[in-house]
Amino acid sequence: MRVSRAQAEENRRKVIEAAGRLFREHGFDGIGLNDLMGAAGLTQGGFYKQFRSKDDLAVEACNRVLTDSAEGLSDMVDNGGDDPLATVITRYLSRPHRDQIGTGCIFPSLGADAARRNPDLIRSFEAGIRSYIAVLDRAGQASPTRRPQTESVVMLSTMVGALLLSRLVEDEVLSGRILDAAVNSLLGCDSGADAEAP
Repeated sequence: MRVSRAQAEENRRKVIEAAGRLFREHGFDGIGLNDLMGAAGLTQGGFYKQFRSKDDLAVEACNRVLTDSAEGLSDMVDNGGDDPLATVITRYLSRPHRDQIGTGCIFPSLGADAARRNPDLIRSFEAGIRSYIAVLDRAGQASPTRRPQTESVVMLSTMVGALLLSRLVEDEVLSGRILDAAVNSLLGCDSGADAEAP
């Protein structure tokens, strides 16, 4: 039975969305096509009607995740109250975000893996990094203590590194200490990091 164009597009969207979550949870090589398609409610047989290869899907899924994440951060800046930069930093470096690997930031989940893959995927991550930096630039300009744009690269590097390290330890106290230390360093204060995740 033929699938309508609209249904095919919806199926494609479901696969890209499922892949974005599952790749973050398991890595690019930690999940097979059967499980990817099953998570979207489809069979593996339809995969090659939608994508050229698993690498092709990885690029599309990461592009979608990075675009959605940058938009989410941008909304946070627009609705971040008097200090949007503090809002972005404390939500990013929160315990809930740390625990949401499948729906959280893609950089600590897949960054090292992406760096070893094809150039298209690396370009996707580079575009995502540029988007995040632009959002942090805007947040820094809108915050009470305006930050120079050069700080945005340091902020992003610190945020991603701290989130990654906080996920690499089983000790809850040490994990929280890593997050809190990064928040305190970036904001120059004693803010907690228990806010909602982005």
